[in-house]
Amino acid sequence: MNGRGGGGGGGVGVVGAGGEEQMEMEEDGAGLRARVSAGRKERVVLMWGYLPGVSPQRSPLLGPVPVRLPAAAGGDGWRDVCGGGCGFAMAISESGKLLTWGSADDMGQSYVTAGKHEETPEAFPLPSDVAIVRADAGWAHCVAITDEGDVYTWGWKECVPTGRVISDQSSGGTLEKDERQSAIAADQGNSITVSPRSQVSRTSSGAASGPSESRGTDDSTKRRRLSSTKHAPESSTSSDENLSAPPCVVTFNTGVKIMAVAAGGRHTLALSDLGQVWGWGYGGEGQLGLGSRIRTVSSPHPIPCIESALYSKDRPAAMKGNKSAEAQISKVMGNCVKAIACGGRHSAVVTDSGALLTFGWGLYGQCGQGNTDDVLSPTCVSSILGVKMQDIGAGLWHTTVPKLVDASSLENKNARAVSCGARHSAIITDEGEVFCWGWNKYGQLGLGDSMDRNVPCSVPVDAYHPLNVSCGWWHTLVLAESPT
Repeated sequence: MNGRGGGGGGGVGVVGAGGEEQMEMEEDGAGLRARVSAGRKERVVLMWGYLPGVSPQRSPLLGPVPVRLPAAAGGDGWRDVCGGGCGFAMAISESGKLLTWGSADDMGQSYVTAGKHEETPEAFPLPSDVAIVRADAGWAHCVAITDEGDVYTWGWKECVPTGRVISDQSSGGTLEKDERQSAIAADQGNSITVSPRSQVSRTSSGAASGPSESRGTDDSTKRRRLSSTKHAPESSTSSDENLSAPPCVVTFNTGVKIMAVAAGGRHTLALSDLGQVWGWGYGGEGQLGLGSRIRTVSSPHPIPCIESALYSKDRPAAMKGNKSAEAQISKVMGNCVKAIACGGRHSAVVTDSGALLTFGWGLYGQCGQGNTDDVLSPTCVSSILGVKMQDIGAGLWHTTVPKLVDASSLENKNARAVSCGARHSAIITDEGEVFCWGWNKYGQLGLGDSMDRNVPCSVPVDAYHPLNVSCGWWHTLVLAESPT
């Protein structure tokens, strides 16, 4: 639910011109890396909100609490925060480990996706030689990019591309399963494979539980009932395991280099270094931007974002065939995409010219088109076309037609990072302040209580200097520098 690769949610948050990237990133032969400055201050991760394996007696954390690195981390530190999914949190360590925590063994699908790490972050079991640089999580699936440009994904099966899945041979035999590629995958010549490095163990889990809102992703999800069994032997297969897929490496067309990823409720977007967006997973409301309500795309499919926006059937008739007008619109729309975000059932992208395009479920106005219709192809949000956007975040059930967040608390302040949770939003200003607003039943605003806020409120983070913010479904994470 983050900017530059948001997470599973529904409304849209954007950062206009004037916002700056909060972390220096550099690209080298091995891919995208965080630039580590010599002598910099120690980084910490602050969290608040609801994580079942962390919160005492399942009660929410109402204010910022530092997250402790595991003792096994040695001299490792924090690199970035990735929000997390429904009932679990994620962050990346300096050494490139994807750390997860907050899940409990009775959280069903979340436990299968993130592991039972409770209050102590632990490395998710990816191959030991893999270094993660970016990651995101949807309701119950995850996607991550390595420093070599590989994309791993796992979790809820309908969110994970089909292909050949191989379990860890050390768990008592090799389990191989070949799944038929969909017709659309065959047409595109794309495939999903699992490299020898990506063999992992499968786990079993218990029943889904937690706040009732967790089962509100969509009607079909509400009707799902996972197994109520507790830990089963690793050699057995539980209902949750049948619904989950272990990590696999997503294979794109030759030469495609992925720089950012975003996980929605049941779909995923990936952004290449050339500004091309790829998507897969569930697309029943148009969230894959392919011009139809195709239910499942089982391998990465290119999404024609700029083309769809330029040649939309809804463009004014006077512009059709008018080369001068089309050239002007083309300039406004840009040439490529530079930021992506996924909501629960909709998607949003920002182009290199600063235009905002949205597509997918529109029942609550989350596509910003001035109506509640679903948007099946990437479409420009014309009401803010004159504002150059820099970044974007998507939440689950936010409602609004795009408008400037007008609050006295934000007067003369610029946002440099934005993130959306299920029904709350968070920003970091260029002065290093954290502001949150929205739904607060589980303390996800970090304000010391559980009262909702309809205007941005400053979150007290003591003397820490915030660098990045990332919202999960019911929680918020902040990467910050320690005052000492």
